[in-house]
Amino acid sequence: MGNIAEEFLEASELKVFEMDHRRIINHNIGKYDVSVARGLSRMINLDNSKKKGHAIKWKVMENLDKFLPEFEANFQKRGGKVIWANDLEEAQREILNILTKANAKTVIKSKSMVTEEIHLNAFLESNNIESVESDLGEYIVQLLGQRPYHIVTPAMHLSKEDIAKLFHERFGTPADATPEQLTQKARELLREKYLKADVGITGANFLIADTGSIAISENEGNARLTTTFPKIQISIVGIEKIIPSIADLDLFWPMLSTHGTGQNLTVYNTILSGPRQPGETDGPEEMYVILLDNGRTNLLAQKEQRQGLYCIRCGACLNVCPVYKNIGGHTYETAYTGPIGSVITPHMRGMEDFKHLSYASSLCGACTSVCPVKIDIHKMLLLNRRDAVNEGLVPKKEKWGWALWKKGMLKRGLTDFFGGNMKNTLLRFFFKNSWGHFKDMPEVAEKSFSKQWAERSQTPKHEED
Repeated sequence: MGNIAEEFLEASELKVFEMDHRRIINHNIGKYDVSVARGLSRMINLDNSKKKGHAIKWKVMENLDKFLPEFEANFQKRGGKVIWANDLEEAQREILNILTKANAKTVIKSKSMVTEEIHLNAFLESNNIESVESDLGEYIVQLLGQRPYHIVTPAMHLSKEDIAKLFHERFGTPADATPEQLTQKARELLREKYLKADVGITGANFLIADTGSIAISENEGNARLTTTFPKIQISIVGIEKIIPSIADLDLFWPMLSTHGTGQNLTVYNTILSGPRQPGETDGPEEMYVILLDNGRTNLLAQKEQRQGLYCIRCGACLNVCPVYKNIGGHTYETAYTGPIGSVITPHMRGMEDFKHLSYASSLCGACTSVCPVKIDIHKMLLLNRRDAVNEGLVPKKEKWGWALWKKGMLKRGLTDFFGGNMKNTLLRFFFKNSWGHFKDMPEVAEKSFSKQWAERSQTPKHEED
């Protein structure tokens, strides 16, 4: 077992018994559950919408080589520039080239999981460029020096008291400040950053092929400010975010908002089709879209698992996952957490280092049942486990253990050969650590059921008086 897997198990064991964490996360997810249930109840034919979304994303993934060049050509027609980045280092290098050429020293960012994936803030900081998150949740975790906890709600693991304490220590606001007061303070601090930033960096929820546009959904208006004030805009987007037509937003926008937060529609939905055009009053003078692979084509090559790329990042599977709700988002040590992160990360970052995430599941299927594009998530986790075994990425102890188990299960004589005491000793010796320090080992009966049945069947019946 690699170091990453061992650290995951250790961190999970600590986090799962942290009662304050459990209280906060259950409270926050509970509020989402109520809102999402209300939002989904307004959908006339939810299952049909899910099937339609699945079919559109299937079409896209089977024809990615056609839709991406179509987007590129249409975006370039309006003066936009498209850059293809194969991996994390290439994406970082291309962004730095743009910033260096413009002599940029300050960046304002809107919420983007892809920028987390390529560790953009740390990279820019190492090159003496200030990068400030403008989404309130992202801003809070940036102040704490943490990664986002959740795909949709970066600061879900914090209570309002935690945030009030942070702002009190950093900005001198009252220790008992209300959420409204904290938001007002963040607004004051960030407005100046929008006005002074040399470059705005965003992600995108969707790439639209037929119009050559990007679509961004948000609730705070920070993405609109990020794409309006700075003279240069860079949007970095995973290649799987493509959809065929602007008409498809009619389906994907409400599905994203209802499954993510329970809203009918996200507050701000923006479509951007290039830099400022003649006669337009605002917008950047230069606009770049960086199309990021970074392991996505590895997943695309897996015919059975490529549907992991259908994900629209709504976060619904995280909110229902019993494992995520206990071990939390930071434990995964990857930008994409929860069930969908466990599906895609082993392919994007290496099966050898991240295969353990596919075992971090109860296989209850709750994730699959809530997915707005019908990704068969728990089946994908099983397929990842299969691939890890087929690639020989399991310890010898595990291989020998299962070989002996199979042999014993297929031959009744071997199963009954060892008594209960011997079986209990073997269980304690081989499985005590993996079973967990806080759980009691199961006790095997002294005699197996078949042995007891055989003995009982051989006992002569009492003669009737």
